[in-house]
Amino acid sequence: SSPISMENKMLIINVFLLNICIAFSKNNKCALSAGEDGSGKTTLMSKLQGADHNKKGRGLEYLYLSVHDEDRDDLTRCNVWILDGDLYHKSLLKFAVTAQSLPDCLAVFVVDMSRPWTIMESLQKWASVLRDHVDKLKIPPEDMREMEQRMVKAFQEYIEPEDGTPSSPRRATTSGEDEAVVLPLGENTLTHNFGIPVLIVCTKCDAVSVLEKEHDFRDEHFDFIQSHIRRFSLQYGAGLIYTSVKEEKNLDLLYKYIVHKLYDFQFVTPALVVEKDAVFIPSGWDNEKKIGILHENFTTVRPEDPFEDFITKPPVRKLVHDKEICAEEEQVFLMKQQSLLAKQPATPTRGATESPGRPASVSPRPVGRGQPTVSSSSPLSTVKKPDPNMKAGAANEGVLANFFNSLLSKKTGSPGSPGSGAVGAGVQGSAKKTGQKPGLTDVQAELDRMTRKQDSMVPANNIPPTENEA
Repeated sequence: SSPISMENKMLIINVFLLNICIAFSKNNKCALSAGEDGSGKTTLMSKLQGADHNKKGRGLEYLYLSVHDEDRDDLTRCNVWILDGDLYHKSLLKFAVTAQSLPDCLAVFVVDMSRPWTIMESLQKWASVLRDHVDKLKIPPEDMREMEQRMVKAFQEYIEPEDGTPSSPRRATTSGEDEAVVLPLGENTLTHNFGIPVLIVCTKCDAVSVLEKEHDFRDEHFDFIQSHIRRFSLQYGAGLIYTSVKEEKNLDLLYKYIVHKLYDFQFVTPALVVEKDAVFIPSGWDNEKKIGILHENFTTVRPEDPFEDFITKPPVRKLVHDKEICAEEEQVFLMKQQSLLAKQPATPTRGATESPGRPASVSPRPVGRGQPTVSSSSPLSTVKKPDPNMKAGAANEGVLANFFNSLLSKKTGSPGSPGSGAVGAGVQGSAKKTGQKPGLTDVQAELDRMTRKQDSMVPANNIPPTENEA
């Protein structure tokens, strides 16, 4: 015999445990929960059980609810089957709901309010799955017809808990007769009859505020969603309840309603339609006229508009990952910079040929590291030879030359006023006495020459005409 693989061992164990659950659940009431992955089916049922169950199941899960009958002082268990959100596992329904257990079953469709654009598609899908499964059970037609009539009667004979009377608001008495006549159902009421009670549970209703802030949902959106769900509930004769495990909203109400539908316990809570995140509508209470109250607030949408046209799925935001930039090696980077510097033109040296009236061009290459910088206060870097063709700015250059003469005379400490002819001699004498470098005397001589040249040019250009010339 070949050894059994680990996968086959787990499969055998699961089948064995499933058979134990089925044997334990015989002759008991059960609730079948179906919905999309992530809608909160297991979390919701675990909360009703009184346990914190954070594990995600696979295939077909089994839980139970403890039910205490106060009248008989008896304790029993209500079986809860949770079907996986993947349609691949729908064949497992044959282990949870059989032809014998169907009359004692409650179908619970779970939808996610945090993703309202998936609600109607999810309800249609799982209702179709349950219909296909019930049809495959091959229940005798007379038995199925009896189950369907029982659902119609329960819907028609619904009594408001606040009335406290055995009569039903759907009944009308005829004159002279004590017997009550049951009013017919509406045109779109119980058109899809499973023969078992159905309950629609909207989970994560605490996400209403998030939808308002992040997706710009308004009251009109939530009324439109509620309108479509309630019209679907009418077709299947289902009850509707909004819940929130995070805020523990309507959880006790949900437990009491499940026990009421399965064990016929007394239920005294009326319909709740005021708060948009805590709606409760028992089976048999609603009709087309009550749903029409929601339509009075519609301004930008019509009641018959397709659900997906108004409750649209938001666009998926794609995460843009920045490309990783790797730094080059230091030597490679330096070699590239060296090649770029070698391609740039060299800076012209001092004394290069200049065009008349235009200074020599200077290379835009910045001063690199290790290259000597010339101070802006040095006379050698600021003094330029005046252009002989420039006549209008000759006086300004003469003032500039006098300014530098005054600076040189202050540095050497020689007497004389700025611009006087004795400044040059004083500077030369002080330079000889203090051992100053002879380069400074050359600068002074150049400045004196510039001053004399400008003085000779200014009068020639600015001599006013004499009387004889006029």
